[in-house]
Amino acid sequence: MQRAQSQWRRLARGLAVIGISALMVATGRQALAEEFKTGGISIAQPWSRATPGGATVGAGYLTITNGGDAADRLVSATAEVAGRAEIHQMSMTGGVMKMRPVPEGVELPANGTVALAPASYHLMLLGLKRPLKAGDTFAGTLTFERAGTVDVTFVVEAIGAKAGGG
Repeated sequence: MQRAQSQWRRLARGLAVIGISALMVATGRQALAEEFKTGGISIAQPWSRATPGGATVGAGYLTITNGGDAADRLVSATAEVAGRAEIHQMSMTGGVMKMRPVPEGVELPANGTVALAPASYHLMLLGLKRPLKAGDTFAGTLTFERAGTVDVTFVVEAIGAKAGGG
Protein backbone atom coordinates (compact mmCIF):
# COMPACT_ATOMS: atom_id res chain seq x y z
CA MET A 1 0.00 0.00 0.00
CA GLN A 2 2.76 2.44 0.98
CA ARG A 3 4.69 1.56 -2.18
CA ALA A 4 1.66 2.34 -4.37
CA GLN A 5 1.15 5.68 -2.58
CA SER A 6 4.81 6.52 -3.04
CA GLN A 7 4.60 5.74 -6.77
CA TRP A 8 1.48 7.91 -7.10
CA ARG A 9 3.24 10.80 -5.31
CA ARG A 10 6.24 10.54 -7.65
CA LEU A 11 3.93 10.45 -10.65
CA ALA A 12 1.98 13.46 -9.35
CA ARG A 13 5.22 15.39 -8.74
CA GLY A 14 6.48 14.52 -12.21
CA LEU A 15 3.24 15.68 -13.82
CA ALA A 16 3.35 18.89 -11.77
CA VAL A 17 6.89 19.60 -12.96
CA ILE A 18 5.88 18.98 -16.58
CA GLY A 19 2.82 21.20 -16.18
CA ILE A 20 4.79 24.02 -14.59
CA SER A 21 7.48 23.76 -17.27
CA ALA A 22 4.88 23.90 -20.04
CA LEU A 23 3.26 26.92 -18.40
CA MET A 24 6.61 28.70 -18.16
CA VAL A 25 7.34 28.07 -21.84
CA ALA A 26 3.85 29.22 -22.87
CA THR A 27 4.04 32.30 -20.66
CA GLY A 28 7.47 33.19 -22.00
CA ARG A 29 6.23 32.87 -25.57
CA GLN A 30 3.17 34.98 -24.72
CA ALA A 31 5.44 37.69 -23.33
CA LEU A 32 7.15 37.86 -26.73
CA ALA A 33 3.80 37.79 -28.56
CA GLU A 34 2.86 41.28 -27.48
CA GLU A 35 0.64 43.64 -29.42
CA PHE A 36 1.91 46.95 -30.79
CA LYS A 37 -0.31 50.02 -31.42
CA THR A 38 -0.39 53.41 -33.05
CA GLY A 39 -3.65 55.33 -33.32
CA GLY A 40 -6.38 52.89 -34.35
CA ILE A 41 -3.83 50.42 -35.76
CA SER A 42 -2.87 47.27 -33.80
CA ILE A 43 -0.07 44.94 -34.89
CA ALA A 44 -0.15 41.41 -33.51
CA GLN A 45 2.56 38.77 -33.47
CA PRO A 46 5.35 40.06 -35.73
CA TRP A 47 7.51 37.06 -36.63
CA SER A 48 10.08 35.80 -39.10
CA ARG A 49 11.61 32.47 -40.07
CA ALA A 50 15.16 31.50 -39.27
CA THR A 51 17.49 31.63 -42.26
CA PRO A 52 20.34 29.32 -43.24
CA GLY A 53 23.86 30.74 -42.92
CA GLY A 54 24.81 32.90 -45.88
CA ALA A 55 21.21 33.83 -46.74
CA THR A 56 20.84 37.46 -47.78
CA VAL A 57 17.03 37.64 -47.67
CA GLY A 58 14.37 36.86 -45.10
CA ALA A 59 10.72 37.67 -44.56
CA GLY A 60 8.59 39.30 -41.90
CA TYR A 61 4.99 38.45 -41.07
CA LEU A 62 2.35 39.99 -38.80
CA THR A 63 -1.34 40.77 -38.50
CA ILE A 64 -2.59 44.34 -38.73
CA THR A 65 -5.99 45.41 -37.42
CA ASN A 66 -7.39 48.81 -38.28
CA GLY A 67 -9.87 49.62 -35.52
CA GLY A 68 -10.57 53.07 -36.94
CA ASP A 69 -13.49 54.27 -39.05
CA ALA A 70 -11.22 55.31 -41.93
CA ALA A 71 -9.07 53.16 -44.18
CA ASP A 72 -5.29 53.37 -43.78
CA ARG A 73 -2.34 51.92 -45.63
CA LEU A 74 0.94 50.25 -44.63
CA VAL A 75 3.37 52.19 -46.82
CA SER A 76 6.83 51.09 -45.67
CA ALA A 77 8.87 49.14 -43.15
CA THR A 78 12.39 48.87 -41.80
CA ALA A 79 14.18 46.08 -39.93
CA GLU A 80 17.42 46.43 -38.00
CA VAL A 81 18.67 43.11 -39.44
CA ALA A 82 18.29 44.13 -43.09
CA GLY A 83 19.70 46.77 -45.41
CA ARG A 84 16.13 47.44 -46.51
CA ALA A 85 12.63 46.04 -46.17
CA GLU A 86 10.01 46.01 -48.91
CA ILE A 87 6.35 45.11 -48.94
CA HIS A 88 5.84 42.13 -51.28
CA GLN A 89 2.97 39.94 -52.39
CA MET A 90 3.20 36.29 -53.35
CA SER A 91 0.52 34.80 -55.60
CA MET A 92 -0.16 31.79 -57.82
CA THR A 93 -0.94 32.43 -61.49
CA GLY A 94 -1.50 29.47 -63.80
CA GLY A 95 0.27 27.16 -61.39
CA VAL A 96 3.31 29.47 -61.21
CA MET A 97 4.26 31.20 -57.98
CA LYS A 98 4.96 34.90 -58.45
CA MET A 99 6.35 37.42 -56.03
CA ARG A 100 6.28 41.14 -56.65
CA PRO A 101 7.02 44.30 -54.72
CA VAL A 102 3.97 46.34 -53.69
CA PRO A 103 5.34 49.91 -53.74
CA GLU A 104 1.87 51.38 -53.17
CA GLY A 105 1.64 49.51 -49.85
CA VAL A 106 -1.13 47.41 -48.37
CA GLU A 107 -4.64 48.82 -47.95
CA LEU A 108 -6.10 48.42 -44.46
CA PRO A 109 -9.89 48.73 -44.58
CA ALA A 110 -11.69 50.57 -41.80
CA ASN A 111 -12.53 48.16 -38.97
CA GLY A 112 -10.70 45.40 -40.85
CA THR A 113 -7.75 43.05 -40.48
CA VAL A 114 -5.00 42.17 -42.95
CA ALA A 115 -2.52 39.34 -42.39
CA LEU A 116 1.00 39.49 -43.78
CA ALA A 117 1.64 35.76 -43.95
CA PRO A 118 3.58 33.14 -45.93
CA ALA A 119 2.27 32.84 -49.52
CA SER A 120 0.57 36.26 -49.29
CA TYR A 121 1.59 39.82 -48.45
CA HIS A 122 4.82 39.91 -46.42
CA LEU A 123 7.81 42.08 -45.64
CA MET A 124 10.83 41.12 -47.71
CA LEU A 125 14.02 41.66 -45.70
CA LEU A 126 16.81 42.35 -48.19
CA GLY A 127 20.54 42.49 -47.49
CA LEU A 128 20.45 40.61 -44.19
CA LYS A 129 23.22 41.77 -41.89
CA ARG A 130 23.28 38.45 -40.01
CA PRO A 131 21.49 35.10 -40.14
CA LEU A 132 18.12 34.98 -38.38
CA LYS A 133 18.25 32.34 -35.65
CA ALA A 134 15.24 30.67 -34.03
CA GLY A 135 14.54 32.24 -30.64
CA ASP A 136 16.15 35.59 -31.50
CA THR A 137 14.26 38.86 -31.85
CA PHE A 138 14.88 41.96 -33.93
CA ALA A 139 13.42 45.46 -34.06
CA GLY A 140 11.46 46.91 -36.93
CA THR A 141 9.38 49.97 -37.72
CA LEU A 142 6.15 50.07 -39.71
CA THR A 143 4.93 53.29 -41.34
CA PHE A 144 1.26 53.91 -42.04
CA GLU A 145 -0.19 56.59 -44.29
CA ARG A 146 -2.53 58.01 -41.62
CA ALA A 147 -1.51 56.48 -38.27
CA GLY A 148 2.22 57.24 -38.57
CA THR A 149 4.95 54.89 -37.36
CA VAL A 150 5.06 52.12 -34.81
CA ASP A 151 8.06 50.18 -33.52
CA VAL A 152 7.63 46.41 -33.37
CA THR A 153 9.70 43.43 -32.27
CA PHE A 154 9.85 40.36 -34.52
CA VAL A 155 10.32 36.91 -32.98
CA VAL A 156 12.35 34.50 -35.12
CA GLU A 157 10.74 31.07 -35.42
CA ALA A 158 12.20 27.84 -36.87
CA ILE A 159 13.16 27.67 -40.56
CA GLY A 160 10.02 25.75 -41.56
CA ALA A 161 7.56 27.59 -39.29
CA LYS A 162 4.10 28.09 -40.76
CA ALA A 163 3.03 30.75 -38.25
CA GLY A 164 4.37 32.79 -35.37
CA GLY A 165 3.92 32.00 -31.72
CA GLY A 166 5.65 28.63 -31.60
